[in-house]
Amino acid sequence: MTMSNAYVADGPAVLSDLIPGIPGKLARDVALVVGLAGLTGLAAQVAVPLPGTPVPFTLQTFAVLLGGAALGLPRAFLGMALYLLVGQLGVPWFAPSGGNATLGYVVGFVLAASVTGALASRGGDRTPLRTAVTMTTGTVLIYLVGVPWLMVATGMDLAAAVAAGIVPFLIGDIIKVIAATGLLPAAWKLSGR
Repeated sequence: MTMSNAYVADGPAVLSDLIPGIPGKLARDVALVVGLAGLTGLAAQVAVPLPGTPVPFTLQTFAVLLGGAALGLPRAFLGMALYLLVGQLGVPWFAPSGGNATLGYVVGFVLAASVTGALASRGGDRTPLRTAVTMTTGTVLIYLVGVPWLMVATGMDLAAAVAAGIVPFLIGDIIKVIAATGLLPAAWKLSGR
């Protein structure tokens, strides 16, 4: 058994379980964890500052949610915890223009990746509808952690924080959910599972 919780007894629980190798091989799991952290760091560099908000538009949430679903709960949690820890230690892989106001979103990544990984382990990425629910759940969790942090860091009230920390990102996040809804079930179908 790999680090992933295999909830599907007769097959792989998540997509990364399909990667050839000895089940439970530590080197593969470490590579997947480091890979998720690195992919999220790269996605953060695609950052577009938006007027009226300290939160930039990035591809991080897509990397976090897609990676969380592909890796499953333990590896997704470890990948995002590594991303958070190493970023706090000074590696410049958080979104360049976000600053402290966006740190809550990064903390939310840990929760969201873990939950999407757990849902995917239970088949939450096998059909378009279940994938949409899984990705939407992860997105909401990021907002639930990021917006209160934004309020504290900037002194905004709830209405202002929602206007600055959610509203400008809704269309982009819907597009990301739709993309994942197409990608994850298609990957399972291509794998023959």
